[in-house]
Amino acid sequence: MIRYSKETDERREAGSHECWCLHGSVGAAADFRPLARSLAQAGIGSRAVDLWRFLEATPLPIGEFGQVLNEDAGGETFRGTGGRSLLGYSMGGRLALHSLLEENHPWQAAVIVSAHPGLENDLDRSARKAQDAGWAAKAFAGDWRGFLEQWNAQPLLGGEDMREPEASQRLVSRRREISRSFIDWSLGLQQPLWDFLPSIPVPVLWVAGAEDAKYLELATRAAALMPSSVLAIAPGAGHRVPWENPGWFAERVAHFLKTAS
Repeated sequence: MIRYSKETDERREAGSHECWCLHGSVGAAADFRPLARSLAQAGIGSRAVDLWRFLEATPLPIGEFGQVLNEDAGGETFRGTGGRSLLGYSMGGRLALHSLLEENHPWQAAVIVSAHPGLENDLDRSARKAQDAGWAAKAFAGDWRGFLEQWNAQPLLGGEDMREPEASQRLVSRRREISRSFIDWSLGLQQPLWDFLPSIPVPVLWVAGAEDAKYLELATRAAALMPSSVLAIAPGAGHRVPWENPGWFAERVAHFLKTAS
């Protein structure tokens, strides 16, 4: 069995509940530092997971990620009495759904932010795989600064980098894993999860930005399929809800986790 080092995760202890946070594409565990501080003030601990560590040693198909993450969480002693929750943003949200669909998972609640349950059309999936293959090539072998500029210039992401330039530049050390993620975790390779969403029994807060029309539609449809789901629409935010409206997001997540766990 491959054991994944957790040294690159960022953990903040506070209270009896712990929220594991999964970042998005071209993201980092450090992206959740503002949220972690806010959750700690509300008495909720957090672990921001470095997703790139799962791709350091070997490829990891998206269909196998859920089992691996759940084993990762179950392989350590948890002393809290309030349980664990799982939060995933965008790509991290898709990965979180795979974890929630595994039997006997360790999560008592979940927050899914700006995530896609899966493409249902073969042509759409083929197009997405080709698009992601292009991103993979640019991330691995292209000019890194140019890659970041092109990535953030996408209309979905608002055209601007959410981090300080130095923080984004540091991600170059993970360019091999980031490139691999565009292949292993491509939305084009993901099995559509729509039919499986009703089988997720734990409370789920599904979040989308009011100005992100595509993902708001997806979130509305997904939340309606789940037995214990709540839809939350972030005012004034697009796709990057946790950073475009951080105060609202942190307050909403903290309230949900305190009432759901």
